[in-house]
Amino acid sequence: MDTPVLEARAVQKHLRKAPRKVRLVVDAVRGKSVEKAIKRLEYTKKATAEDVIKVIKSAAANLRDKFQEERFDDEDLYIKEIYVDEGVTLKRIQPAPMGRAHRINKRSCHITVKVAKRDQESVNE
Repeated sequence: MDTPVLEARAVQKHLRKAPRKVRLVVDAVRGKSVEKAIKRLEYTKKATAEDVIKVIKSAAANLRDKFQEERFDDEDLYIKEIYVDEGVTLKRIQPAPMGRAHRINKRSCHITVKVAKRDQESVNE
């Protein structure tokens, strides 16, 4: 019989930060264990690091909630998938000289994190 896939996900939608800036932070933790990712993000100077930590912790909590009969530590879990999609762009107008107007795009993004349990044979590598 197939064993259930031990993974869960969390999504942060409509985060009012530009996706390009969030991707810089997300790329730093892709594939790492949850514990190492959170430690690394705590010492990152980017403002979006706190938002990414929140989503990672939420995904880990979702996994623990989904499979309550098993015990998971942050060292056992790793970030299987993490990506940033573009959200809704709010279009605003900035008055400019000589009766003109410049457009300002206020971008947003969606962060998606999938967390899974690391296999025992891949831990030793």
